[in-house]
Amino acid sequence: MWFVSHLFWPWGMFLQIAALVHFFKRRPEWYWFWIILFFGALGSVVYIVAEVVPDVGMARQGFRRYGRRSRIATTEATVRDNPSVANLEELGELYFDQRDYAKARGMFDRAIATKADSTRTFYRRGQCEMEMGDYAAAVPDLEEAVRGEPKIDNYRGELLLAQAYAEVGRVDDAAAWFADAVKRSSAPEILFSYADFLAKQNRDTEAREWLAQLEDKRKSSPRYVQRVERIWFRKGKLLAAQLKRKTNSSSAPLTDHSQSA
Repeated sequence: MWFVSHLFWPWGMFLQIAALVHFFKRRPEWYWFWIILFFGALGSVVYIVAEVVPDVGMARQGFRRYGRRSRIATTEATVRDNPSVANLEELGELYFDQRDYAKARGMFDRAIATKADSTRTFYRRGQCEMEMGDYAAAVPDLEEAVRGEPKIDNYRGELLLAQAYAEVGRVDDAAAWFADAVKRSSAPEILFSYADFLAKQNRDTEAREWLAQLEDKRKSSPRYVQRVERIWFRKGKLLAAQLKRKTNSSSAPLTDHSQSA
């Protein structure tokens, strides 16, 4: 294997470094680390083909943000000339896609004040408020969105509403909406979020059950889905480890100090 890697010298070293940088940035399965480390250039090539190349398609979404800036400038000029509901909503969507949630919220505020009644507008404003940590404001917007379209965003609207309820202390309402969301969707984000909510309520056994479902989801999902939803699968493993440590610490025997030396 060393002889094969020697044929790539010095490019093999650069391949290995590039593969390791991508690995620590994206954190796929750990066995890839050992493949890169022990198989050198050949292992790095295999890793790049299996993990880096598929990520190129996902990276295109990031590049689109740069092209979106010129469109934003054009739409901003259009809004100045004609601040109609449609133009305000379009500019809000563009700001939202750029993750400029404060500006997006401002546009949706103006659109709703101009009598916008689109369910999506309330939903988008609720999302902005969630991202900005204004959960009290997010609750009525998300309620309006879910009331108008229960299936909005593949039931992610229900998930966000449950999270908003939890943040403002309406735990019973949060529990009800979380339970409904997981009945209707098995999306990794929803499974993890419900488990996380249960763990915060010290309902550890139930939390572990939902984390087990999340892990089953990971194992049964195609590679593309595992890559796209990697963040939720990773968070699920971290939460499962935390719950395991919590269980071990609580079950550890106490040292008997009642007897004097």
